[in-house]
Amino acid sequence: MDASNPQSTARIAGHPIHPMLVPFPIAFFVGTLAVDIAYSQTGEPFWSTAGRWLLSAGLAMAALAALAGLTDLLGDRRIRALSAAWHHMIGNVTAVLLEAFNLWQRLGQGDAFVVPTGLILSAVVTLLLLYNGWRGWEMVYRGRVGVADR
Repeated sequence: MDASNPQSTARIAGHPIHPMLVPFPIAFFVGTLAVDIAYSQTGEPFWSTAGRWLLSAGLAMAALAALAGLTDLLGDRRIRALSAAWHHMIGNVTAVLLEAFNLWQRLGQGDAFVVPTGLILSAVVTLLLLYNGWRGWEMVYRGRVGVADR
């Protein structure tokens, strides 16, 4: 049995790419919740426009993070053996699908979709991201995924 820690397959100079990318979609998706709240309080169209931009940027960065994460998942059987890895992946796919639906509806229905449905979706995704992050860090702290061997 291999005594080393499970390593990230997608890496630059030994540094895993996935954890470098995930802060971006998280910030964009949580930012969407913030501007949705601002829009719900002010009705100012600037906030709903900002929400569409944040969702678009979040989805683009989530695609890059997902590609790196999937490369890691497929690259080491020990990562695939961790239930936290599967929960993390399924939770993040769910969050991305919800945000893709959120953006699609905003583009189709306009500002009318933001309150209350878009706001609710943004809040649900923010809560889901907390769970997904917890499971992701569980892989690092307990499963030692991507942690340099001594």
